[in-house]
Amino acid sequence: MPVLKHPAQVIVGGFGIAILIGTLLLLLPASTSSPGSATPLNALFTATSAICVTGLLLVDTETHWSTFGEVVIMLLMQAGGLGIMTLATLFALLVSGRVGLRARLLAQTETKTLSASDVRRVVRNVVIFSLVSELLIAVILTLRFMLGYGEGLGRAAYLGLFHAISAFNNAGFALWPDSVVRFATDAWICLPIALAVVVGGLGFPVVFELARSWRRPSRWSVLTRITLAVTVPLLVLGTAAFTIFEWSNPGTFGALPQSRRVMAGFFTAVMPRSGGFNLIDISQMRSESWLVTDILMFIGGGSAGTAGGIKVTTFGLLAFVIWAELRGEDQVNVGHRKLPSAVQRQALTIALLGVGLVAAGTFVLLSLSRQTLDEVAFEVISAFGTVGLSLGATTSMPTSGQILLVVLMFIGRIGPVTLFSALAMRERTRHYELPEERPIVG
Repeated sequence: MPVLKHPAQVIVGGFGIAILIGTLLLLLPASTSSPGSATPLNALFTATSAICVTGLLLVDTETHWSTFGEVVIMLLMQAGGLGIMTLATLFALLVSGRVGLRARLLAQTETKTLSASDVRRVVRNVVIFSLVSELLIAVILTLRFMLGYGEGLGRAAYLGLFHAISAFNNAGFALWPDSVVRFATDAWICLPIALAVVVGGLGFPVVFELARSWRRPSRWSVLTRITLAVTVPLLVLGTAAFTIFEWSNPGTFGALPQSRRVMAGFFTAVMPRSGGFNLIDISQMRSESWLVTDILMFIGGGSAGTAGGIKVTTFGLLAFVIWAELRGEDQVNVGHRKLPSAVQRQALTIALLGVGLVAAGTFVLLSLSRQTLDEVAFEVISAFGTVGLSLGATTSMPTSGQILLVVLMFIGRIGPVTLFSALAMRERTRHYELPEERPIVG
């Protein structure tokens, strides 16, 4: 009887197979708008960016890919957002009406549910919620493209659906070469896209809990409390920072009407959480705004959602750990709950692995390319955080550098802990304890 593999191994393999399938589909002559096939690197990079819901590009989506290619990208974004194992569990439900233990364990790892018995219900709710949310955003965008820009029903519906899927799944793909810069003053385009990014990036457990008990904050779980306690301040502070730093910048907000600059600040603060759309030229932003963007991209969005980064929960947990240490407390409490030491170690591991990967990736890319440190670090953090914002350095990097970004996008999507646990052949439990000794710290 075959041994059950670690669920993380199967998730890594599932995403790898999805990228391979996407690459092969994009290599078909039917996927490009011009005669011939795409180059293997362009197909691999685009497929990885789509399935990892990142949005970094080597070629323009609208001009390089045909309608068939754009549909492939749209399906890859949807699959990457929901999660390969979540889709596999859904298909098993549709075909057999039952889910075995192995499938439940795999879906549990992907959806971050707390009980394997809840996976069937959770997967169904995730899929329904995702599709309904995307449909609502698509309807709003479709109506706006029809009424505001004179698009026909078919074209408007296609644009609405593509960008609704891209926004909700935090993918950042757009069918215009300037992303959504041309709609910088249109609240009916910008705000629905921003809302979809926020909702998709909160994390499905948080969204479901808020839907059930939004009137009873006292009953919220630690996950919901931390997610909201970090997300809201980041959005407010990010909006204020971008609005202040870019208000008079003629290359960004300075070119917009004053009545639209706060909206532009909010939109720009939302996108680094993994959205990837931009309504201004990112390369024209001030250095202070680049730094704020780097920080927001690294933190990312909520757990078990479509956003990337180390997650706001990781950032929030570490903040509580630091606060408890500064107060001299031997336990870390959030509200009326104590955080287990295992959770604290996991948060620290994710954060330090993220820092290490970003630092190593930046160092390697600096040695491979001629870009500045600001430009290289921005692209690396954007790839690792599966954000997709770019200063334009990605297209000018050598092939080896672009392949490194592919690896970073892959690691950023499945998570450092998932990747490295998948590489472990087996879990090892130490059956003894060593004597305790306190080294000098600091």
